Amino acid sequence: MGFLYSVSVSLGLILFNKYMKKNYFVNMFLTSFIAFLFSLPITLYYNYEVNLMQIINNVIIVPLVSVIIYPLTILTFVFRFLEPVLNMFIGILKFISNHLIMINIIVPKVKLIFYFVYYVFLFMFLKTNRKMFILLIFIYTMCLKVKPLLDFNTYVYFLDVGQGDSSLIYNNREVMLIDTGGKDNIKVSDNTIKFLKSTGKSKINYLVLTHGDFDHMGDAINVIENFKVDKVIFNCGKFNDLEKELIKVLDKKNIKYYSCIKKLNIDNSKLHFLQTKEYDNENDNSNVIYTKLDGYKFMFMGDAGVDKEKDILDKYNISDIDVLKVGHHGSKTSSDKNFIDEIDPKYSVISVDKNNRYGHPNKEVLNDLKQSKVYRTDQDGIIMFKIKNDKLKIKTSSS
Repeated sequence: MGFLYSVSVSLGLILFNKYMKKNYFVNMFLTSFIAFLFSLPITLYYNYEVNLMQIINNVIIVPLVSVIIYPLTILTFVFRFLEPVLNMFIGILKFISNHLIMINIIVPKVKLIFYFVYYVFLFMFLKTNRKMFILLIFIYTMCLKVKPLLDFNTYVYFLDVGQGDSSLIYNNREVMLIDTGGKDNIKVSDNTIKFLKSTGKSKINYLVLTHGDFDHMGDAINVIENFKVDKVIFNCGKFNDLEKELIKVLDKKNIKYYSCIKKLNIDNSKLHFLQTKEYDNENDNSNVIYTKLDGYKFMFMGDAGVDKEKDILDKYNISDIDVLKVGHHGSKTSSDKNFIDEIDPKYSVISVDKNNRYGHPNKEVLNDLKQSKVYRTDQDGIIMFKIKNDKLKIKTSSS
């Protein structure tokens, strides 16, 4: 990434050298503007987000670093007594960085042809000197913000979060995240945040936590710090320490939260929380969610075990599930054969880490699911179910 930034920005500065003026501050602004234009596709490709104030911020930061901090750093290697002075200016840099104006725009993932057309407009401006092409670049980029609003399909993603759970449901109106996975692996955590941004969504309407285990909600605070979240749904039972920590953040940010609910409306669909009774363990107290999305039945089991599965069958009439999020990562404590035979899932998804120490998924569970097409995040990566024109399309990141 650093190489791509260096090459693109250097090329831009060389090609636009003829526009440079004698005035230092004008040149500083032009340099920042050119760097922004040439690096924008790289920023969007890797981060799906851009700060519109980056041009102005660079005018403030670059002189401080290049004129003061960088020379001081070299001098401090020789003259150690300058270290307090260097630390003072580094402190000033940190203070300024923390108080810069941020106007972040999230842009969804696009095909590579977009970047090709973008650079065509940029080089056409260079060749013709017509400001119309700069305007076209701006309009072309901003149109990407409209793209998600014109997509009327429904998406259900099962994210690859290692040994954890996280599912994303959205259309062009509402977004729901069921569980967040844990944060043992910071790379996994950051990838989840980037994936959410790649959908072009900047707000989560509902964050549903099936239960209070770390591998299901350990990354919740990170998600809330990076996205606007309207409401958070907890499961039944007492709040554990992890949930209490999250509630402190929710109270601070004035985010509403609820627990032990029975039904939730998301757009034109109803999510039914299959509550049976309060159990003496966190796993069986999991929120088990049943919903019908555009005619297709989905069921999310959390970590519910065989006892809750039996109680669900006794209380609810559920069968012919189209997509089952398998309980407890395919553990032998869940997915009882009677339960699987009764709900008869057409597709099953197991969220599990590669070579995990728990031996998930269990061989008996896989055998019980032999009539169902099984997808696994350790083998298939991110798994997408897309409902378009009343048809279900399935795609994995490994396909």
